[in-house]
Order: sequence, then structure tokens, then C-alpha cells
Amino acid sequence: MDLLKNRTPLLVCGAGAALLGLAVGYKYLRKPEKLVRVGVVSQLLVHPLKSGKALSVALAECLRTGLKFGELQDRHWMVVTEDGHMVTGRQEPRLVLMSFTCDGGQVCLNGPDMEELKIPVKHPNNRVIDCRLSGEDIQGRDCGDAVSSWLTRYLSAEKTYRLVHFEPHMKARKPGEKELLFSKDEEVVYTDVAPVMLLSEASVKDLSSKLDKDVTVERFRPNIVVSDCKPFEEDSWEELQIGSVRLKRVMACGRCIFTTVDPETGIITRKEPLDTLKSYRLCDPSEKHIYKSSPLFGQLLTVKKTGILQVGDDVFQVVL
Repeated sequence: MDLLKNRTPLLVCGAGAALLGLAVGYKYLRKPEKLVRVGVVSQLLVHPLKSGKALSVALAECLRTGLKFGELQDRHWMVVTEDGHMVTGRQEPRLVLMSFTCDGGQVCLNGPDMEELKIPVKHPNNRVIDCRLSGEDIQGRDCGDAVSSWLTRYLSAEKTYRLVHFEPHMKARKPGEKELLFSKDEEVVYTDVAPVMLLSEASVKDLSSKLDKDVTVERFRPNIVVSDCKPFEEDSWEELQIGSVRLKRVMACGRCIFTTVDPETGIITRKEPLDTLKSYRLCDPSEKHIYKSSPLFGQLLTVKKTGILQVGDDVFQVVL
């Protein structure tokens, strides 16, 4: 027994040394990362209201569920019908003209020919609504009758619309349950698929060169806009480092009829630039089961490491 007691510390030390050796070996055998500069952040756009006007900021937090500026987090408010079904710019194009800002703990809603409406950021005593977003269930805290009346008048709707707000304790959606390319533990709120969308200025300029009228990045609702790169270079960026933030590409962004809503006028044409995109931005036939007939424009990213993003940050591709 004494012999066994004397050997136990030796066994433990030996096991520890072996593990340390494996760790050191892995460190030196693992291929080191290389960061290659591929562009610079020219714009950061937060869309607090789903389908609402973009808020251009110089600095934003990048969280697992998207960009955050002060009290406003990307796609954390949404317009719904009385029975909880989402309402977007596809059904109500004038939503794109509705701005959503924050002042002293209050959310400020503005729209053309409307008086400004201020409501509290939080409504702890209001009811929670069960909502439907693209066939999925998600909750939202009702923002009250005053904003419901304001929205209904602004959209000149024959039906009643309400505004809901996602709160941290609510159950988020898991895009991996519908999109096979996403991991099962990834979570999003009111965004369609991914927490972050990235697009380059050069890609937008390339598209504009094929149209009768130029389009702007705001029409495509990205979060991160990159300059100082060539058109569609972002298609090949599998992993990115921007400041302290690490992002991973999951898939391209398939485009729909919403791209035909002019962000300056709120008018939907149902034609351009979608028709032109379809003429030269369709997926490879091998990926048709993923994208179907949607043209691809911009990249959908997940957040591997949170942090702060700033306009002017260099964008690095991670090369292994």
C-alpha cells in the first residue's frame, strides 16, 4: 500500500507532463495564422427596426446577435399585425423611410409628414406577443397603443399594426434549423438569417454600372460596408479579423423583391436591380439546392469573437 501511495504522485506528474508536452507540440505543429489586409470599413449600418431606415454610426459593438449602438441593437424591433405576423418592406415599402433613433432612454420614431413619437426603450408591464417570422416562432414585447396608432396612420393601413421589441430573456431563433450551413447553436433575433451582413462598395458600383440609375449600399441593408477592394472579392473571404472582432462567412446573401424598394422614396418597382442581378449573379448549379433562383449579393457572417468595430478599421482575411 505504501508503495502505491509513493507511486501516485509520480503517475500524476507524469500524466501532467505528457499533457503539457502534447499542448506544446500542438502549438508548434499547428500552422500559424496569417492576416492579409483586404480592405477597410467605410460604413457601419445598424437597422434597429426590421425594414426601417439604416442608422449610420462611426463605432458599434459587435455581439453574437449583431451590431449594437447604445440602446439600439440591429433588428431588435419589428412591426407585426395584430395576430403577430411580421410586416416588412415587402408588404409596406414605406417602412424603409421610417427612422429609429434613441435619445435619453427613449426611442424616437420619425417618418415623412409625421410628428416625432417618443416611447420608452423598455415596456416591462406590456404584454408579450407570440410572433411569426418566416414561418418561425419568436416573441416580442408590445410597445403600446400610441405607437400602434402612429404606425397605422403612417402606413395608411386598413389593418392595425403593432411594434414589438425583443428582450434578452426571450428565446432567440436558430437559423441552423432551416439553413443547413449554419451551426445548430447559432442564434438570431428578427433578422432573416444571419447576425451580420457584409458588402463591398465596389460590388455596388459594379451593379450600378449595369443599371440606368445608380443604387446605393443602403438598398441592400448591410451592416458592414468595405472599401478599397475589387468587386465581389468579399465572396472569397472565409474568415475575417476587424479590430478585435472575428467573423466567419457562412453563405452568400440571396436577394429578393425587397431590393426593388428605393430607400430614398419608399417606392417598390418589383424589377430593378433584382432583374439585373439575376442576369449575372446566380449561384453555381451545384448550390441551387441552397439558393434556388435568388441572385447573390453580399455575404452572411457569424460572430466568432465579439468586440468593437469602427469606421476606418482595416479588414483582414485570416489565412491558415
